[in-house]
Amino acid sequence: MIPVEEARSRIIGTFDRLAAEQVAISQAAGRVLAQDVVSRITKPPHPVSAMDGYAVRASDVADVPVTLRVVGEAPAGGAYDAALNPGEAVRIFTGGPVPDGADSIVIQENTERDGISVTVTVSVSQGRFVRRQGLDFSAGDAGPPAGRKLGPREIGLIAAMNVPWLKVTRRPRVAILGTGDEIVMPGESLGPNQIISSNSLALAAIVADAGGEPMSLGIVRDDEEALRSIVEGAARSDLLVVTGGMSVGEHDLVRKVLAEEGLTLDFWKIAMRPGKPLAFGELGDLPVLGFPGNPVSTLVCGHLFLRPAIAAMLGETGDGLDEDVATLGAEMRSNDERQDYVRARLERAGDGGFTATPFDRQDSSMLATLSQSGCLIVRPPHAEPAQTGDRVRIVRL
Repeated sequence: MIPVEEARSRIIGTFDRLAAEQVAISQAAGRVLAQDVVSRITKPPHPVSAMDGYAVRASDVADVPVTLRVVGEAPAGGAYDAALNPGEAVRIFTGGPVPDGADSIVIQENTERDGISVTVTVSVSQGRFVRRQGLDFSAGDAGPPAGRKLGPREIGLIAAMNVPWLKVTRRPRVAILGTGDEIVMPGESLGPNQIISSNSLALAAIVADAGGEPMSLGIVRDDEEALRSIVEGAARSDLLVVTGGMSVGEHDLVRKVLAEEGLTLDFWKIAMRPGKPLAFGELGDLPVLGFPGNPVSTLVCGHLFLRPAIAAMLGETGDGLDEDVATLGAEMRSNDERQDYVRARLERAGDGGFTATPFDRQDSSMLATLSQSGCLIVRPPHAEPAQTGDRVRIVRL
């Protein structure tokens, strides 16, 4: 058995960033940038008002109350084109361009309007409520860098920078194969001794959430020829994920068939719980991840190894894992030689941090417990007993 960190490093090291493609910004949410973004414009392009009120010269309103002559308006999208002279004011609205000669804004609450005159009742300092040119960014400034996954904040910034098209990494194509005579898809009739398949659908959800494109190869029965034909269908993918059948039992045919087809096995078995019998290798140029059959083991391995593999193919900054620390909400016994990933509730603590409370039962077949978990508590090999209130490392789900 090899350590978790070594297994993840060997998996990630197999992948290079995939080719880039161009997409419209309206289609870029959730994608990973393959090229740095640079602003095409300056924002704001000239000084603008931050408030509704009157554009004035600060020197004209140093002593208040003072009455000024209103000579025009500057709404957002419009402008007062003449220069402001001493003793004059311009009615201005939020986002309106500040006229030449004006250097401050008096908010409308501190004025009294009377026809073409306005009385200012509160003085302002120079520059008050004026957004200077380029306050947000200037043409040529760097936007989000390559490797950044694009969320609402990044999309908003790039749009404001007037960049309509983006270079993003192609979505990794991940072929997913379920195996075994004992499994059927949800909604199908259950035969004697059969169970519902959840692994393939759960892994497809992880792939899609991580930014990949899942390709379902369906369920293949325990038949060598059927396995060979299905595996051929994975040739156009970037990664083949197999659930079940990777052990060495008489009925675990996947590993045997893949070996006959040329699979070079990098490793099999990791010093972790759940998920010990995870396998990784290459079938020609196609990387292959073999997941355990137990559903919790598969999902945990999906978070710990499949997400980082997709992040590597996307060229994403970071490894795709959401790691954090939390306060332990219950005692935990000492650990053995395997790194343990313990399902736990995650709650916001009074200090703003998190409290992680492990579930009493951790059986690797119990999906209901995993669905209620907000995180996995990471217990290193040979960890000493932990007490309530200790700080622990977690992987947030």
